Amino acid sequence: MEMETQDKRRGQSNEDLIGERTGELGCCGWFLVIISGLFALLTCPISIFMCLKIVQEYERAVIFRLGRITDKKAKGPGIFFVLPCTDTFVKVDMRTVSFDIPPQEILTKDSVTVSVDGVVYFRVSCPVSAVANVTNADFSTRLLAQTTLRNVLGTKNLAELLSDREGISHSMQSSLDEATDPWGIKVERVEIKDVKLPHQLQRAMAAEAEATREARAKVIAAEGEMNASRALKEASLVIAESPSALQLRYLQTLNTIAAEKNSTIIFPLPMDVMSHFMNRK
Repeated sequence: MEMETQDKRRGQSNEDLIGERTGELGCCGWFLVIISGLFALLTCPISIFMCLKIVQEYERAVIFRLGRITDKKAKGPGIFFVLPCTDTFVKVDMRTVSFDIPPQEILTKDSVTVSVDGVVYFRVSCPVSAVANVTNADFSTRLLAQTTLRNVLGTKNLAELLSDREGISHSMQSSLDEATDPWGIKVERVEIKDVKLPHQLQRAMAAEAEATREARAKVIAAEGEMNASRALKEASLVIAESPSALQLRYLQTLNTIAAEKNSTIIFPLPMDVMSHFMNRK
């Protein structure tokens, strides 16, 4: 709802500016218009081919009558008529247009030089403003997108540039949309395509990431050793409380050794068995 009200306000402001520019033709102007209309009637049906014009569904026609915009709005789509001698018109494409922002060398807030490129999607929202307020709306929007990209990214740190691309895109879109509003241009979307870092900085960041991963691996290994030692301590306490459990552990070890097909088998005798023979002696 807020976007719709803003678009309506912008459309009304553009119409007010156009209304100030367009005015009455005057007596001389109306005289020439009447003469042109009579000439078209006298040369009919030959003049019909010069007066009848067609614009497509995605186009609008801005008609100039003796240098002034007629009706303060564009014509189309469909059929419309122009006078052969006093009227001229300009076709305006209303479809969404996309273009690439060339790679820009940008110095970030933390004094790092990066190369950034992007893509912009825009369309003509007011055909009359796009024709009357700017010489070439498409070319002007492209140049403005380059300067806006440098201005916005110049206020960001490298970490923000790498992690907050969506926020940067929204900031650029609002800045471009506000600047191109008098031209009748609506910027729909701005996207950051690629961020190229210097090779030295890439190696430094890779080394930092590798060191961070190694430190994390050492911490995980230390935690595993600590957990294993706790488990061994608990197991030793359980075995100490039950001598039969120790004997079963011996038998399991013997079974494991026998499965490996060794020629020599060392079988440890429990200390309680040896103590029995020593007592008899």
